[in-house]
Amino acid sequence: MRKQKRVWEKRKLPDLRGKLWETCRRQLRKALLGGCILTYAAIALTGCHGSQGSTAFEIPAEFDTEKQHEITFWAKNDTNKTQTDIYEKAIRDFEELYPNITVNLRLYTDYGKIYNDVITNIATNTTPNVCITYPDHIATYLTGTNQVVPLEGLFADEKYGLGGTEVRFDSPGADEIIPGFLEECSFGGHYYAIPYMRSTEACYINKTYVEALGYTLPETLNWDFVWEVSEAAMAQDGDGNYLVNGQKVMIPFIYKSTDNMMIQMLRQKGADYSTDAGEILLFHDTTKELLMTIAEHAATGAFSTFKISSYPANFLNAGQCIFAVDSTAGATWMGTDAPLIDISEDKLVEFETAVMTIPQFDTANPAMISQGPSVCIFNKEDTQEVLASWLFAQYLLTNDVQIAYSETEGYVPVTSKAQGSAEYQDYLSRGGEDNGLHYNVKIQAARLLLDNVGHTFVTPVFNGSASLRDAAGQLIENTVKSVRRKQTVDDAYVEKLYSDTISLYRLDQLGGQGASAAGGRADLGKLPQTAVILLSSLAGAWVLIILYVVLQKIKKSRTC
Repeated sequence: MRKQKRVWEKRKLPDLRGKLWETCRRQLRKALLGGCILTYAAIALTGCHGSQGSTAFEIPAEFDTEKQHEITFWAKNDTNKTQTDIYEKAIRDFEELYPNITVNLRLYTDYGKIYNDVITNIATNTTPNVCITYPDHIATYLTGTNQVVPLEGLFADEKYGLGGTEVRFDSPGADEIIPGFLEECSFGGHYYAIPYMRSTEACYINKTYVEALGYTLPETLNWDFVWEVSEAAMAQDGDGNYLVNGQKVMIPFIYKSTDNMMIQMLRQKGADYSTDAGEILLFHDTTKELLMTIAEHAATGAFSTFKISSYPANFLNAGQCIFAVDSTAGATWMGTDAPLIDISEDKLVEFETAVMTIPQFDTANPAMISQGPSVCIFNKEDTQEVLASWLFAQYLLTNDVQIAYSETEGYVPVTSKAQGSAEYQDYLSRGGEDNGLHYNVKIQAARLLLDNVGHTFVTPVFNGSASLRDAAGQLIENTVKSVRRKQTVDDAYVEKLYSDTISLYRLDQLGGQGASAAGGRADLGKLPQTAVILLSSLAGAWVLIILYVVLQKIKKSRTC
């Protein structure tokens, strides 16, 4: 009996080994296939960030006016119907000049939404033809090879370039675009956009309340003055009413764009932010000092932000704010008589509005950011379609479009041709004639930028610069929120804030553009996340391949 059992076990053992081997082989094949798929996916993912795209655009010798083209134009507009009308008129006028080109307008309420949709559409090759955007955003679009058309060749083309002989409208020459504005569109060795409109930030001030508090506005606004007046405005009576306005609500100082606030404060201090090469230098002691000061005034209630409290204009117009910092393009919302007001008439308070440059640390050397939308063109397989797109983008630089759009808000035209025209100069000279087209605060805001173009600056543009900008603002937002939650803002808090912000915006995953909370220097040795995935997948696949080969050899040796 025992002998028979041993025979059965000997017969059964090879069968079990065979089944075990077959099972292992199937599992190994599945794992190997999975590893290959993962590797392919990683390669494809990496390709989305630099290896896929169209062939480089070459300017056609002639524009085929017999061929029909339908191009898409993505633009930003919110509640200003006049701006929509200007876009639509520009399209009609352009289509009359070029009957073979149809322009389809798609409006967005936010530049961020345009950015997100472009990124999504790059993956499916369904980008628009012409897009109003910002250089920081374009830098990300460029991660898809040849997605955005470099424009220097088109600028200089004798027939279809700026001021070209075959252009059917009065196109400005390259030398008629304000040089500083044009340079903002140059990065990575190419011009990837043309400027469309330009603005800066302004401080809209309730001058009536400043004087009621016993102060006189200086010739140039400085940070110490703003903080002092803001703290003085916090005085209350026994019933909890603020003495300066007699109301229960008062936030003396509200900043709309905290990213601009941090960037400009650092520039005024001569402190680091980033380099042209994409080195991130934001996280250092000067930034910490600024955050500590902001925290001090947030703790008293003297300072807040748009994201926390809401639009500065609403508080200003209701007599609940003294210093409201917003874009010059937002001037039509500012002041008792503003043509665009978001609060009910019974909430309005009468006051004199002053328009000044943003607060400065060194009033002898003011620094303020230059901002505003630019226009880029996306590459397509049909070079004639791209040329049609360029002609329309170029049309947006004509005096008719530039002057009309700049008159809607506190923008200024980007060409000397438009700025120096009799029509635009007449517009500027009539400030205060009415509270519509010639609203005084709006024209003061435009003049502020025109008088300070030489004091404006832009930040370096690179893949990741948009994330860095967001991170700069988030430092302020989080600090103010923490103060409101009664959290302690000290050295340890700031160090953790730096670390959390770097992780949130993945600033340590930008390859040669990473960041370190300790010293704020770029971690040049850190690879992008996609590269890490790719290399890890390849290593895993090779391990599986080697294991498969070893097991095959073991099987052969056993069968021999």
